[in-house]
Amino acid sequence: MTPDEFRRHGHAVVDWIADYYARIESYPVLSRAKPGQIRASLPANPPARGETFDAILGDIEKLIVPGITHWQSPSFFAFFCANASGPAILGDLLSSGLGVQGMLWATSPACTELETHVLDWLVGMLALPEKFLSTSTGGGVIQDTASSASLCALLAARERATNYASNRRGCDGKLVAYTSTQTHSSIEKDIRIAGVGLDNLRLIEVDENFAMRPGALAQQIAADRRAGLTPCFVCATIGTTSSNAIDPLSEIGRICRENNIWFHVDAAMSGTAALCPEFRHTHAGVEFADSYVFNPHKWMFTNVDCSCFFVADRKALIQTLSVLPEYLRNQATESGAVIDYRDWQVPLGRRFRALKLWFVIRHYGVEGLQHHIRRHVELAQQFADWVKADNRFELAAPVPLNLVCFRHKGGDEVNQGLMDRLNRSGDLYLTHTKLANRTTLRLCVGQTNTEARHVERAWKRIQEEATRVA
Repeated sequence: MTPDEFRRHGHAVVDWIADYYARIESYPVLSRAKPGQIRASLPANPPARGETFDAILGDIEKLIVPGITHWQSPSFFAFFCANASGPAILGDLLSSGLGVQGMLWATSPACTELETHVLDWLVGMLALPEKFLSTSTGGGVIQDTASSASLCALLAARERATNYASNRRGCDGKLVAYTSTQTHSSIEKDIRIAGVGLDNLRLIEVDENFAMRPGALAQQIAADRRAGLTPCFVCATIGTTSSNAIDPLSEIGRICRENNIWFHVDAAMSGTAALCPEFRHTHAGVEFADSYVFNPHKWMFTNVDCSCFFVADRKALIQTLSVLPEYLRNQATESGAVIDYRDWQVPLGRRFRALKLWFVIRHYGVEGLQHHIRRHVELAQQFADWVKADNRFELAAPVPLNLVCFRHKGGDEVNQGLMDRLNRSGDLYLTHTKLANRTTLRLCVGQTNTEARHVERAWKRIQEEATRVA
């Protein structure tokens, strides 16, 4: 493909994306494809000769779009959002065009230094502790997801607890980690990967608001110490996936500090709320954290993948993950004057993710980002008020930010049926969870282009289906 051909086809792709966003509300939010339908529509064998780009792009509409669940639809209220925006998409396009592999500072200095600088910006934007700045003892790095970031935190915690011996000899079965019963399932996977083992993961009970009980955590730590085990890692959550519960960081952090346990804070979706001073109470106690992660690709209009991971002591992380074969040695690394982000993550290779985040922050500005976060919270709170005013429904959990957990009083079967019918309609997309062992519907307001009319329409459709149930 020549530069001139690339220019022509690139314009066509950008036009298609722009048109897609212009008509996105015409699609059913949840894909109606049946298992195997998309593969059955594709040729059995690859083409022997190259095809025209027009034919390839034409098949996007014909073959691919029917199998897309439209995460960027303003009526997408499921899970936690994975939102995008124009500046993020364009930044990602530039990243792909440059084709940088940013494993070392030397392999593209701008890739590393822009990332370091933007992550330092975020420390101030979120009012995080200054120990997370690159100019202090810590620093930030962009990971692919919070799952990977939490794994890196767990590995560093494991090594710190064993004086870096477990990297050499493996785990001895005595390390213990702690989360609440509501913590994201990725921690369970991380425990497996890190070799700590599920038998050594303690799930701490929660209170009536689904937040971790610090007293129960302290008791379990003491019991494990008496049994000759080594507590090494605690994960607290700002905004759990099921209910947006916020763990009491201050109390948990003090317990960790008293017991010399690595304290990791997962703020994957809700961390973005700290852009607004009035929501920073959710981060009270984060000063105790050894590590912290939040995902701009969930609620800060930066397309997947972009997860910002901060550590208070970068030496602990680097000592845990650094491997330096001869073919990666270079003068800049040997000088110690640069950051090599390969030492801050599990994979060696890395993309130029900082570009899209830089584009987003510069396009919106801090005030623009705050405006959209406040509006999403306002719309969610309005939805919660509607739920409370309808005697057929009830809230299933507090609504601190932009996630509303609610249910029909008719019971689990009614709620499951209600959600299934709404999702099949294509008008909106909801997901569910179990709270207090009862089926609960979740509506998260966080998609980039969601406006009041989309939330109003969602509530109207929910009421209509509830009437049909009755």
